[in-house]
Amino acid sequence: MQSSRAMPSISVEQRDAVTLVSIDRPPANAMSPELLAEGLQISELIAKQQPGAVVLAGRPGYFSAGVDLKIAPTLDAAGQAEAVRGINRLFAAWYCLPVPVVAAVNGHAIAGGMILALCCDYRIVGRSGKFGLTEVKVGVPYPAAALAVVRAELSPEAARRLALRADLVDADTAFAYGAFDEQVEDDQVIERALEVATELAELPARAYRHTKLALRGETIEAVQKAAAGQDPLSESWLGDQA
Repeated sequence: MQSSRAMPSISVEQRDAVTLVSIDRPPANAMSPELLAEGLQISELIAKQQPGAVVLAGRPGYFSAGVDLKIAPTLDAAGQAEAVRGINRLFAAWYCLPVPVVAAVNGHAIAGGMILALCCDYRIVGRSGKFGLTEVKVGVPYPAAALAVVRAELSPEAARRLALRADLVDADTAFAYGAFDEQVEDDQVIERALEVATELAELPARAYRHTKLALRGETIEAVQKAAAGQDPLSESWLGDQA
């Protein structure tokens, strides 16, 4: 293993051809404005360097609990609008990365945390944790990039159940819904993700990149539009029910 570099809440390690990106913002990897900015910066670095493949992991027990609900109410209108833009930019950047990206979902993935996992090309989950799209429960609509990813990566039935009921489900149920591609024991999630990423890194990079971008074409257009600030739902975060 080569040397690693770290940011305040994200570490980046090079494992041969695979870059391991680990989020570690205790206790739940909730997305603060700072974490959103860090995640975007890391994605831009990856897009520039184009490693063979990437594994995106959380901290033990939490992939991510989504937007930090303790910070969000303290933001003024401008701060909340910027937070929505940050969310859209983060999801767009990770969904559009031109390299293989494997999610190592080693704990709870809730709301924006679940959507971040859905941004990855291949998703591996353990046996523990809760999973769901709970935005409706906190009175906010989905940022446009988030909704585009949900539509593209989940079946209509799974999207309807998870988004409109806004319930949390266990790992077995999330796997049955098709939210994840593999389920392994909790202590094997990262190891298996690295194995899959290594296999993907061996594929011809140019062919993989063009196939991925073509496959996601319409959704990429939608998330990039949202990342550029064209999100008609952003002001709904400022409503009384939020």
